[in-house]
Amino acid sequence: MSIDYAQPERDDIEPEADAVVSGHEDVSSLRPLPRISVHAFCETPSLLELMENCAEDRRLLNVNMRINQGSILAAASMFETSPTPNLLVIESSLDRSGLMDELQKLASVCDRDTHVVVIGNNNDIGLYRELMRNGIAEYMVKPVSMADVIDTMASIFVDPEAEPVGKTVAFFGAKGGVGASTLAHNCGWGISNLFSSGVILADLDLAYGTANLNFDCDPLQGMAEALFSQTRIDDVYMDRLLEKCSEHMSLLAAPSMMDKTFDIDEDAFLPVIEILQRSAPITIFDVPHVWNAWTHKLLAAVDTVVVCATPDLANLRNAKNIFDVLGKARPNDPIPHLILNQVGMPKRPEISVSDFCDPFDVDPLAVVPFDAALFGNAANSGRMISEMEPKSPTAETISQISHILTGRTEVKKQKTSPLAGLLSKLGK
Repeated sequence: MSIDYAQPERDDIEPEADAVVSGHEDVSSLRPLPRISVHAFCETPSLLELMENCAEDRRLLNVNMRINQGSILAAASMFETSPTPNLLVIESSLDRSGLMDELQKLASVCDRDTHVVVIGNNNDIGLYRELMRNGIAEYMVKPVSMADVIDTMASIFVDPEAEPVGKTVAFFGAKGGVGASTLAHNCGWGISNLFSSGVILADLDLAYGTANLNFDCDPLQGMAEALFSQTRIDDVYMDRLLEKCSEHMSLLAAPSMMDKTFDIDEDAFLPVIEILQRSAPITIFDVPHVWNAWTHKLLAAVDTVVVCATPDLANLRNAKNIFDVLGKARPNDPIPHLILNQVGMPKRPEISVSDFCDPFDVDPLAVVPFDAALFGNAANSGRMISEMEPKSPTAETISQISHILTGRTEVKKQKTSPLAGLLSKLGK
């Protein structure tokens, strides 16, 4: 939070609130923080709650954060016998002289490479300049928001000259066989083809992955090597593992073999995500329909989640559970997108689109009609829908999804077909 240099030098300005605590702040533009250690010392319950919300945000997934209730003197006492972290966040309600006295005591126990951020009440430009001269990294005047705190951390530890990280999108099926992988592959190809933008498709279904089949390639290396060679994985090594599918698209393929089991640690994919974000503007993760620690961690870590479902009761129940769990794991991010696939399958009783989406209070990202011939022919020939029939309604739907996922357009409210009522009656 920047200091308002137009304000007079006063130290008696009381804030309206200690902290702004919100579950849906605009933090989408903030970059993830690197692996650092952070200790926060909070005097008020409101800032304590705000720091707890910060610790739960996915942008701090790599941060080792400890939150304490206490003053500057409590911090000085703690670090008399232990090393200080990379960053100390200190709240203080003291006046100018009292604050400087206690910071001197803290300075005597701080390591030279520890950064200190002070959150206080005094909107005083003289105090701010004195703190900067004495090596304080930043002084924030209350009220502060979660976005302010995360942005301040990022300004200290993230290189402003570094290239922007790419966007990560995970496709996840509410049930097996709903076509999440097929949609992930087609959308990845669509984004790369429509916008001439670099795309990486990462197939995470190590035993049964189909990306290599759908793109008609058989790479010798891929996701398994990236996961199990993490001691030497870097940008150069990752580049060797990627298989070129087209001019702008690369594949990190699954081995699709069952000669061994894959028991994956919950944090195993996080280093892979970090490297892939530096390797392409868009990374599409094809996540298998399993629910375990690594699946939960990965879905909580990516920028955007797309849940794919077919319009039946089991999919509705599962999708609702996924939305609820991810809402808690991603409190500061938009809710997942929902795609209804295989809609209109002959002789299959279906829940209407409006009834299916009602529990989520969201319009579907897309409604993809059932077309066994089109999807079957594309899969058997190792080609994408837009290659097989570029002018088909399904290809147009995939194009719309690609535009929305890249931020080039917004989700449009689904229009009800004039034949919907008649088709519903015929179905009954």
